[in-house]
Amino acid sequence: MRDLRISVTDRCNFRCPYCMPAEIYGEAYEFLPRADILTFEELTRLVGFFAELGVEKLRVTGGEPLLRNDLPQLLGMLNAIDGIDDLTLTTNGYLLSQFAQKLKDSGLDRITVSLDSLDDEVFKAMNGRGFTTERVLQAIQTASEVGLSPIKINCVVQKGVNDHTIVDLARYFHGTGHIVRYIEYMDVGNVNGWRSEHVLSAEEIIARLDAEMPLEPTESNYQGEVATRYRYRDGSGEIGIIASVTKPFCGDCARVRLSTDGKIFTCLFASEGVSLMDPMRAGATDDDLRELITGIWTVRSDRYSEERAASPNGKGSPRKIEMYQIGG
Repeated sequence: MRDLRISVTDRCNFRCPYCMPAEIYGEAYEFLPRADILTFEELTRLVGFFAELGVEKLRVTGGEPLLRNDLPQLLGMLNAIDGIDDLTLTTNGYLLSQFAQKLKDSGLDRITVSLDSLDDEVFKAMNGRGFTTERVLQAIQTASEVGLSPIKINCVVQKGVNDHTIVDLARYFHGTGHIVRYIEYMDVGNVNGWRSEHVLSAEEIIARLDAEMPLEPTESNYQGEVATRYRYRDGSGEIGIIASVTKPFCGDCARVRLSTDGKIFTCLFASEGVSLMDPMRAGATDDDLRELITGIWTVRSDRYSEERAASPNGKGSPRKIEMYQIGG
């Protein structure tokens, strides 16, 4: 156990088809009521236990985490926890400019921004709201100016949707110090209509990029890093590839997740989690909660991505938790 992702809200202002398609998550959709969401104090208590058990990296996600009221206050509380060496946040960037300085002041180390294309028409379709890229690109600039770096740019690649724009994205951020990470389109959740033929493989992504801006592989930053790193041969930076479909990395996974409603999940593709909120609110002691977390982690046997490789179109796969509930 090294990395912990906490989802601080299940709400989002985007409706990306691969995560929260608008036809399902419309205006009438009911998200979790406040009483069913972990409070700042509960989150801080639980993260403290995870830090004692080995977690060093903490990523705050959603939904869209900047929709959580008073988020900088929570980040300040999390930043004060002993053992957390890297505090970061993933956002779609739409609200980032107005919060960037407060996030930095709260102790946030760095930030990841989701940006699936620079092409406005493609981006409008992929965010499901018709938003253009201008506001997100400005937010990345603002985040850089306040020192939230290095900035990572996450791009989910879907064949026939945005794969024709991946080179332009790399070229735009080439030499800026920002790191674009291309993510193979995954069957997260149950509603995104995933099919294996919609996946542009990591090998194909690298081949396209390398043909325009020559690349070479470089070492991982640490064991269990999910992104395979490549650097530009001209020395002007790097990119990352997350290939959980074609090159599963289940065996090295050191990542645990905490959902908005306080459940622990040991895999992004898990069907069920175990509630930590219920026993905590019922009066569980610190030792009780440590033992519960340890017991769940030490018996985990998740290898969904490896199993998917044996059945590429997910026939017979179990129902999975939705991504917006536990972060990407």
